[in-house]
Amino acid sequence: MHWFYILISVVLLFSELTYAYNILAVFTHPGKSHQLIFAPIVKKLCEKGHKLTVISHDSFEILNDNYREIVLRDPESIGHDVFDLNFWAYLPTWFIQTSNAFDLVSEGLNACEQTLSNEDVQKLLNSGEKFDLIFSEFFNNECVQAFVHTFQAPLAGISTTTIMPWHNERFANPDNPSYIPNNHLWFSNKMSFFERLSNIFGNMYYNMMYQLYLGSNKALIEKHLGKKIPDLSAMTRNSSILLVNSHFSLSFSRPLVPGIIEVGGIHIQFTESKLPKNIEKFINESTHGVIYFSMGSMIKGHTFPEEKRQEFLKAFARLPQRVLWKWENETMPGKPDNVMIQKWMPQLEILSHPNVKAFISHGGLLGTTEAIHCGVPVMFIPLFGDQHTNARAVEANGGGVILYMKDATEEVVYQKLEKILDPEFKMKTQEFSERFRDRPLSPMDTAIYWLEYVARHKGAPHLRTAAVEMPMYQYFLLDIFVFLSLCFIVLVYIAHKVKYWICRFFFLFFERKR
Repeated sequence: MHWFYILISVVLLFSELTYAYNILAVFTHPGKSHQLIFAPIVKKLCEKGHKLTVISHDSFEILNDNYREIVLRDPESIGHDVFDLNFWAYLPTWFIQTSNAFDLVSEGLNACEQTLSNEDVQKLLNSGEKFDLIFSEFFNNECVQAFVHTFQAPLAGISTTTIMPWHNERFANPDNPSYIPNNHLWFSNKMSFFERLSNIFGNMYYNMMYQLYLGSNKALIEKHLGKKIPDLSAMTRNSSILLVNSHFSLSFSRPLVPGIIEVGGIHIQFTESKLPKNIEKFINESTHGVIYFSMGSMIKGHTFPEEKRQEFLKAFARLPQRVLWKWENETMPGKPDNVMIQKWMPQLEILSHPNVKAFISHGGLLGTTEAIHCGVPVMFIPLFGDQHTNARAVEANGGGVILYMKDATEEVVYQKLEKILDPEFKMKTQEFSERFRDRPLSPMDTAIYWLEYVARHKGAPHLRTAAVEMPMYQYFLLDIFVFLSLCFIVLVYIAHKVKYWICRFFFLFFERKR
């Protein structure tokens, strides 16, 4: 009988641990780097036995009976996310920071239209299926609210960037502009007077643009659902959690409510795949190490300004190190012997090689976290979006330096590379890497735990603070301020009257004595 109870307990425990949830994942943004964050999470959820329905722009190529997907993107449009380095490198700061908001809004509406107009998506919306959890990216549209309204399931989000300005309002997360930089501006956590002033107006501008855009997003959802939906701002505040691709050791430390969980580096999954033989040979045979140069998947080699490319090549020729340059063209005029070009390279495997001494990057968050995870110093060439903020954060932590393209001369490039190739700089970067990797749980285990937690606790409303439902005047204590101001005015008025009557009394008193 004793063994029977033990067996029953083990069976019950196992059944609890392997309880499968029906999860709908909606990823409307087409950016390739965003898909690299979603794919490993979706695969892990499948491995845990959950049933997944995924809407995305790329196939995650998962062979599992519990997995089905709706792929939104046409094969012809896969390469549309390409930025011209020749264009972005010379734009004024104010133009980039202002246009980012417009770009985000327009891209978000286009992505939402493409999602909701998809025939398979429409079939799903009308299927009457039940879901335990809806998982979506919180980025530049609220298209997911169409699914939340239809299926009435808890909503968990993920941000492939650091926290966006409108995420704070959604979760009533503290956002003090005196030391928390807007992730689309170019500031660190230690701002000057004018930077703090710009940060305040930057937050107001980005939040205003997002709120204005919600009206268009609501109309778009209602058009495809064929019915009215509640106020979109109120619906967004009903979100359960947000997984953020950041970590306090990399991004600047800041307060977070319980519903915002940091999982920075979640995409870093080492496999048994090896480096291509030609790349491995090039790295291993370099006596002084290798510098890896990549501007990401959205910036192609042929858009690199010719005069700036020559400055880089002249600087590379002076170095004893070899250079691996991700370059999409077949040839590179003027290439010195210590530079190897190739259209595609396995970035994580290269950065994790012990003979790779430095990384030249545009400052995308995925490449940045990979470099810090591997302890490789970075020379950033930031262009747009959150790249400037990422670069400033790493620079402040001693893991890299910043080079603006307009300043890129042979001597400047050479000096900055000399700085990050210094052994002392490498040591600081490795200490930085240790702080980044020192966690109680891996980013993936953290994410899976909290997604299951939300499904397990029916949306986990207890994670939301009371501030989420507060009107603005209460949150900022404006009513208290008005009340205290009125009290002060009344007290001043009473004091003035008392003073008047006391003075009058003594005046009359002395008048009578005369």
